[in-house]
Amino acid sequence: MIHATAIVDPKAELDSSVTVGPYSIIGADVQIGAGTVIGPHAVIKGPTTLGKNNKVFQFATLGEDCQDLKYAGEPTRLEVGDNNVFRESTTIHRGTVQDNGITKIGDNNLIMINVHIAHDCVVANNCIFSVGATIAGHVHIGDHAILGGLCAIHQFCHIGAHSFIGGGAIILRDLPPYVMLGNDGKPHGINSEGLRRRGYSSEAIMAIKRAYKVIYRQGNKSTEAVEIMREMAKDIPEITVMADFVANSPRGLIR
Repeated sequence: MIHATAIVDPKAELDSSVTVGPYSIIGADVQIGAGTVIGPHAVIKGPTTLGKNNKVFQFATLGEDCQDLKYAGEPTRLEVGDNNVFRESTTIHRGTVQDNGITKIGDNNLIMINVHIAHDCVVANNCIFSVGATIAGHVHIGDHAILGGLCAIHQFCHIGAHSFIGGGAIILRDLPPYVMLGNDGKPHGINSEGLRRRGYSSEAIMAIKRAYKVIYRQGNKSTEAVEIMREMAKDIPEITVMADFVANSPRGLIR
């Protein structure tokens, strides 16, 4: 159902089951999948694709031009998967040609009130972005990451899967998978409780704790830590994601 006060561009493609609330605006080159609900006063600008069963709350803006001064109106994209929730006043911008031209949001993410996700970001699946989290351009965020309220992530940083960021933290470098970052911006062990809830075995969690010490407690250089973790991963495959992350960290690890 499309409310009579909503404006939907003739070049937009909406599944017949999509709901669009009062005074919302759906632009050209927007595709919206089955079961998606667009609340009142939302704006979706194309080129943007939303998958199935997403919920967009009032005053959210998806697919707007980015704030990068190099952006010159190129036809970049926003691609959103399925079963995401975008709460009030969320803003997510399209990509730039200086990167891959695409901002991507995966599946099953909860994006809370006043979150900003900038151009060229890549967000995986099952993440939670708490109120007011601010994500600069070109940031990559792995599966099941949890971002505390009002945290801020510097451009080009990578945030590993299953990590946890405390409220108000400022992130200037890469955060490895499984690691908990306090609101002081420093690592404080691993996200053991989150891993247990997601079915990680006690053996795997203990091994991840040892890998954390390899990175943060034993004075190893990153290259040395990677070699040690590669050996550990032969017995505990869950360590592989940590070793790969550290080996390919574009900004260096947060300390």
